[in-house]
Amino acid sequence: MLRIGSVVLGVSDVPRAAAFWMEALGYVPREEMQDDWVVLVPADGVGPQLSLGLSETPVQEHPRIHLDLYAGDAADQAAEVERLVSLGAQRVDWDLYPDDADFVVLADPEGNRFCVIDTGHGAIGTSHG
Repeated sequence: MLRIGSVVLGVSDVPRAAAFWMEALGYVPREEMQDDWVVLVPADGVGPQLSLGLSETPVQEHPRIHLDLYAGDAADQAAEVERLVSLGAQRVDWDLYPDDADFVVLADPEGNRFCVIDTGHGAIGTSHG
């Protein structure tokens, strides 16, 4: 049976993206970082890998695939959003928010969109696409 080994993000600056995601998630490089590739793993060994690969593909405004980062509740979500923004993430003026959104859309320093989810809101991640 197959299993997901790593989520891969295309980035234009691997060291910059790695610095953001390592600080955001508490991850470390699995091996020495290359200019065009790095695999990040949780420092505590628990969780999915995040690989960053050099890409010249433009960022999608409404990406078909994105990361959902889980926060505990609305207060935790707000605090995490502020922490991520202080690390270099940007708020996205998302045009598809439902009235009862349990998510906040951010972009990493490379422009890759991701969501911070309030898991205390109810059914996790069901209200966004």
